[in-house]
Amino acid sequence: MLTIHYGDMENVIYNTSVYFDNVYSPQWFQDAFAQRIIKSIDKGNVVGPCAIDTKILGIIPPERLSGGTKTLLLMYFMLQNVYNATTCSDNCAYWILRIATQKDLTINLYHLMDFGNGKFTATVANTGDVVHTMFDLVPIAAKCLRETPDMHFR
Repeated sequence: MLTIHYGDMENVIYNTSVYFDNVYSPQWFQDAFAQRIIKSIDKGNVVGPCAIDTKILGIIPPERLSGGTKTLLLMYFMLQNVYNATTCSDNCAYWILRIATQKDLTINLYHLMDFGNGKFTATVANTGDVVHTMFDLVPIAAKCLRETPDMHFR
C-alpha cells in the first residue's frame, strides 16, 4: 500500500543520493527487481556488484546512478525509512507503485507526481483520503501543496 505525505514531515531522508552512497550493499545489485529498476530508469545493465554498464556514461559505480534510481533502491531495500520522492521524476512513479504492491511504502513529495492513467491505490497522509486515479489525486494533492506553510523544496 502506498501512502503519500505532501510537504514537510519529520524523520524523512531528504538527501537520498548521499544517504544511498553511504548505506547501499553490493548484494542489492544481484536482485532481479533492482536490476529492472536500473535498466528502466538509467538504461544500465548490472555487470558486477559495483559496476553498471550504461549507454551514456559507460561502466559506472553505484554512486553514479541517478537520484531517482538511488531513491527507488532505498525504498525497495530499506523500507523502514521515509524518503523524499521529489528526487524522482515521473518515470519513477511506475516503480513506486510496483514497490508499494509488494510492501507498505510511505513517501514524501513536494510536487504532484504523475502516476499515470491506470488505477492504483494510495492514501494521502495529510488528509486520510484514499485515491485510485490521478483524477482523484490531483485536487487533494494540490490542496495539500497549497496549504503547506513555508514549503521549501529540498
